[in-house]
Amino acid sequence: MDLMYKSTRNAEEKVTASQAILKGLAGEGGLFVPEAIPALELEIDALAGMSYQEIAYEVMSRFLTDFTEEELKSCIEKAYDSKFDTREIAPLVKAGDAWFLELFHGSTIAFKDMALSILPHLLITAAKKNRVTNEIVILTATSGDTGKAALAGFADVPGTKIIVFYPKHGVSPIQERQMVTQKGDNVFVVGINGNFDQAQSGVKKMFSDAGLAEAMDAAGYQFSSANSINIGRLVPQIVYYVYAYAKLYAKGEIQKGEPVNVVVPTGNFGNILAAFYAKNMGLPIAKLICASNENKVLYDFFATGTYDKNRAFILTSSPSMDILISSNLERLIYRIAGDDAAKNAAFMKALSTEGSYTVTPEMKAQLADFYGNYATEAETAQQIKALYEKTGYVLDTHTAVAAAVYAKYREETKDTSVKTIIASTASPFKFTRSVMDAIDKETYNVLTDFELADELSKIAKIPVPQAIEEIRSAQVLHDTVCGPDEMEDTVKRFLKIG
Repeated sequence: MDLMYKSTRNAEEKVTASQAILKGLAGEGGLFVPEAIPALELEIDALAGMSYQEIAYEVMSRFLTDFTEEELKSCIEKAYDSKFDTREIAPLVKAGDAWFLELFHGSTIAFKDMALSILPHLLITAAKKNRVTNEIVILTATSGDTGKAALAGFADVPGTKIIVFYPKHGVSPIQERQMVTQKGDNVFVVGINGNFDQAQSGVKKMFSDAGLAEAMDAAGYQFSSANSINIGRLVPQIVYYVYAYAKLYAKGEIQKGEPVNVVVPTGNFGNILAAFYAKNMGLPIAKLICASNENKVLYDFFATGTYDKNRAFILTSSPSMDILISSNLERLIYRIAGDDAAKNAAFMKALSTEGSYTVTPEMKAQLADFYGNYATEAETAQQIKALYEKTGYVLDTHTAVAAAVYAKYREETKDTSVKTIIASTASPFKFTRSVMDAIDKETYNVLTDFELADELSKIAKIPVPQAIEEIRSAQVLHDTVCGPDEMEDTVKRFLKIG
């Protein structure tokens, strides 16, 4: 029997997995969630002997039940191939007190590759299954990493176009250069004079605009999303937590059924939500440690039960986490509200109109699986320097936030015996200036970003990734900039619709 998906804001809206992937966003701004979290029901001894691709099939087939075995295995095979620079796809590396799950070995050197390598194949398969004749327009807002990974995934994919909005002054120079040099006849990149939350709000507004949808349909187009609001992004992310646990067991680092902690640097809440789903499938995860930077809206939420976006937006050295509206948190709110769409919709309306909401004490009690904390800019830099000097291992700024928060967790809870996996979400080469400033600012602050990449290669004793090499001299192909209120007109111009 197929697992159906329902909207977090409308109890009447139910779709298949392939329809949820196609739509991206549910009606009334809701998100699609599975009616139930399926059980993994596989012995750890079996999982321990599987490749990443085999575990991907076992996990994803339980969520995407209207895909045939042949269809899903084809998508997986096309996604997790030689575009990753390691056969393991997601290696585990022990450094200091934790295991770092390296999720940055794909073509754009960030964890978004793990899901965005497969999403185009899932989407095209879903379109065929549902007899879609319109061209699919992927509309995405990015805080830095999703944009390039989505562009790389969808570039020149037949039957699609992709439009990416990013905060013009809110990403790293390398992140921006990766996006604005992207080739492909079907790609369009736009900087906005605003922050990520404004870009994300503009995209959500277009998704829920019935008049725009009508004009799009008349021109032979329909929107879908590559953001983590799309269930086709979220499901592939569950895989690597299962894989990491299986590999720790295979290495003899944990016993059968032994719980582990998982630490995730968190902005839009999708990556840690995937770990929560893995736990609910039966993976023995003890504590889900949610790490924030100075935009600590999630830390405050877990501490108080109040989600409040009414605060200053801070630009940090971990820009992919510079977010005040964590969209995927809605899926968790819906769950702790007892799968009550009306109750969840009221919270989301309060967030939209007043900028905040407070969950009930009964709902807050259901958040016991989570621990939240944050790291300042100084603490993040200190973590990079300290781990490098102790072990020679170099973290990017986002993973350093997670490592710093894990240190606070150990100190606060005295939980030092449970093995811990830290999601390492980006290569340090993506944030070379911040990383090298943390290690030795006086020595490195006179170098360009690409010179810094060469120095980082020397001190970390790893080669400069191909993703960096290929943009050193690449031509800038996208220079469009607009205001947050001009996003819809910009989309219409690109698609040539009135």
